[in-house]
Amino acid sequence: MALKTRFTETFGIEHPIVQGGMQWVGRAELVAAVANAGALGFITALTQPTPEKLTEEIARCRSLTDKPFGVNLTILPAIKPPPYAEYRQAIIEAGVKIVETAGNKPVEHVAEFRKHGVKVLHKCTSVRHALSAERMGVDGISIDGFECAGHPGEDDVPGLILIPAAADKVKIPMIASGGFGDARGLVAALALGADGVNMGTRFMCTVESPIHENIKRQIVENDERATDLIFRTMHNTSRVAKNAISQQVVALEREGAKFEDVRELVAGSRGRNVYEVGDNDAGIWSAGQVQGLIHDVPTCAELVGRIVREAEEIIEGRLGRMLGRRALQSA
Repeated sequence: MALKTRFTETFGIEHPIVQGGMQWVGRAELVAAVANAGALGFITALTQPTPEKLTEEIARCRSLTDKPFGVNLTILPAIKPPPYAEYRQAIIEAGVKIVETAGNKPVEHVAEFRKHGVKVLHKCTSVRHALSAERMGVDGISIDGFECAGHPGEDDVPGLILIPAAADKVKIPMIASGGFGDARGLVAALALGADGVNMGTRFMCTVESPIHENIKRQIVENDERATDLIFRTMHNTSRVAKNAISQQVVALEREGAKFEDVRELVAGSRGRNVYEVGDNDAGIWSAGQVQGLIHDVPTCAELVGRIVREAEEIIEGRLGRMLGRRALQSA
């Protein structure tokens, strides 16, 4: 079975399932495995230290798959911003045809990508930002509910409300993000008005995911309560896996700490170290509440195949039987 939606048709993929950009995780081996499974994977541009290294990573991914894949470019405020224009040019020159943008007003990037025939999927956390991106000319929206890993925004609106609220107003294809990890979530997202789902934490916990096996096991062991919201007091909320460091950051924030007081605790290099050495408490690392729905470490092909197969069973089986009973009752 292939679930055909506006998203699969617009972006030219088989299944309405996306592996969005994830810092330190969105590398060629995972992205290619997702693509080979018929879903859409994104290399994370800023995981690569230079635009030249990104070009090499794109080439490495092409050597592993002949299916469509994309690159994520996240634009965030920084004291010393990365050379975004150079990363953008590397993406264009490499012939990548799908880009996921996220972060602060990517107007110039969207315009440049579209000029070169690149389709843009923009990730956002509110209806108003989705509508702004639609006006900007993006080809699709990824709407991120409060359950998500990483930055859920400051509105605290969960997917059950945010997805249909966005679907009522957004006219272009839209996928739902935050809290998705199985067939039930995909069917629910479609029912709420989305055209597919984005999964981050679930794809972290696959055979091909380039993170330490200890962290994959930790995700399986964790439940839906095993996250912390840090930077709340700084109005830059981030959902991360609950560990000794995140608990320390939350405690310091309660005491009035500023960013400079926790800077060393939350350094990106420490988070990268978590994935490389497998020490859950080595630093801050992103994970969503969907951890409570993750119970194994399958291959990407097994995961995508299972989700699509079980979604069909839910739609044609359980929901179909409900319609059947209603038809009999009204006959």
